[in-house]
Amino acid sequence: MKRIIHIAAMAAALLALAACSSARPSPGAPPPGQPASNQGPYPYAAPPADAKMAEMPSSSTAKGMAESPPPGSMQRSDQSAPAAVTGDDAEADMASESYASLPENAFKPAAKSPLSTFSIDVDTASYANARRYIEDGYLPPPEAVRIEEMVNYFDYSHPDPEKGPIGVRSEIASCPWAPGHRLLMVGVQARRVPMESLPAANFVFLLDVSGSMSDPDKLPLLQKAFTMLVDQLRPQDTVAITVYAGAAGTVLEPTSGDKKAKILAALDGLSAGGSTAGGAGIKLAYSLARKNLKPGGNNRVILATDGDFNVGTTNDNELNKLIETYRKDGIYLTVLGFGTGNVKDSRMETLADKGQGNYAYIDSVLEARKVLVTQMGGTLLTVAKDVKIQVEFNQAAVKAYRLIGYENRMLATRDFEDDTKDAGEIGAGHTVTALYELIPASSAEAVPPGADPQERTEKPTVTDWAGPETARVRIRFKAPESERSELLEFRANDGNSEFGQASTDFRFAGSVAAFGLVLRGSINKGTADFDMILAIAKQALGRDLNGYRAGFIELVGKAKALKR
Repeated sequence: MKRIIHIAAMAAALLALAACSSARPSPGAPPPGQPASNQGPYPYAAPPADAKMAEMPSSSTAKGMAESPPPGSMQRSDQSAPAAVTGDDAEADMASESYASLPENAFKPAAKSPLSTFSIDVDTASYANARRYIEDGYLPPPEAVRIEEMVNYFDYSHPDPEKGPIGVRSEIASCPWAPGHRLLMVGVQARRVPMESLPAANFVFLLDVSGSMSDPDKLPLLQKAFTMLVDQLRPQDTVAITVYAGAAGTVLEPTSGDKKAKILAALDGLSAGGSTAGGAGIKLAYSLARKNLKPGGNNRVILATDGDFNVGTTNDNELNKLIETYRKDGIYLTVLGFGTGNVKDSRMETLADKGQGNYAYIDSVLEARKVLVTQMGGTLLTVAKDVKIQVEFNQAAVKAYRLIGYENRMLATRDFEDDTKDAGEIGAGHTVTALYELIPASSAEAVPPGADPQERTEKPTVTDWAGPETARVRIRFKAPESERSELLEFRANDGNSEFGQASTDFRFAGSVAAFGLVLRGSINKGTADFDMILAIAKQALGRDLNGYRAGFIELVGKAKALKR
């Protein structure tokens, strides 16, 4: 009975979204008194029906659909409400989604492996995607939970850089889920850039209008999301729109940002139908971005899709090589995921990584506002690229350590100083936070299972530790226009603080990490459970202007009700 009620509620929510009357409630809702986002359609005249469309490949077929309109058709088809489905159908729908296997990092002995090296990750898709599962009445599959993306969904008050593009801080306190262990936080803050100071943008919107995008939480939500971004454009910015379904085509040639009516009309005229020639769409979008390249500007393809490419260039290696080639021209890639039941999460994340961009998941109008309005500078302007972090642990202070998350961002020790090795980018105003769980050297605890006592690494960079130093934090990064890295170095000292004495940011980040550990069913979750997470988060709410932390507390409460 509960499931029937739940499915009925889901259908009602989708009907409301299809009618553009409201968005599904989101934990990230603004506080009372703040204006709601504009969710209505834009009644501009349709653009000329002379969009350039590529010839439909003879091998393409619609995904079980009747004859579909051409991609980007200028006459929107009516979106009928989805029929009610059974709980089994809903579960089968989610079961068709694709996530990469993600074994978690094990503890490593500091005496044998003192160096931990990884690429930064500013993606936030995993948190929004997990929220979508929980809001729909299910706990997310463990492989869909990337803890670093959950932690980095939230802003933290890391110090602004004194000079250059990056500032860094560290903090150590006791670990709430593992008595006797310590928790190290490394926080990176990118230089903030006022909107009026952003360089001119050359955007190409690459929009999936295939048949799988017809659901209300896909193309209709996509149109609302990009409308918000268009509202932020300036006269010096340009936008082009390309689409792909059974074929790829240009709907809007590069257009000045002050011609908003024309851009919005092109967006409003899109409809879904056909199969998915994603590879052809990417080629077309990049060629258009290169044609309109702005030297020193923000040149970026923004791909919006549910991630399903089934016609044309579908080989992941081919797509990755293609994106890497254009990246060398200074053209970056942002990937935005939409929808339920067809999400190809691992593919979208990989494409964003290869394009030195970021990957976000849009589950509501409010999330679209967060990604494309509130955090527009960080999402769309790179201030440092190939950012790598290396932490060296002092074996006199640390017996073993474990990096929480970043499993698919790990690098070899030698990669840190190798400027030919790619790493992540960081955008204006972004924060990046990493957490390590530490076993103190004074602990009688044996090195945990999974740590290889025979493991060897290169000779440590630091050979003479000064005083009670716990670790050294080193960061390498490149300016966006440079291929030579710069080095920053900081010391991390343990003042023997208890968790309750730590900063608000430290405690809140710890609660989010614990949530990820519990959702993953981690063997390292220790005493963490939903009650502990709620208690910590409520006491570490801090300054929460946009309500995101309050939304997290609400989400944990809902997950507790769904616990396996």
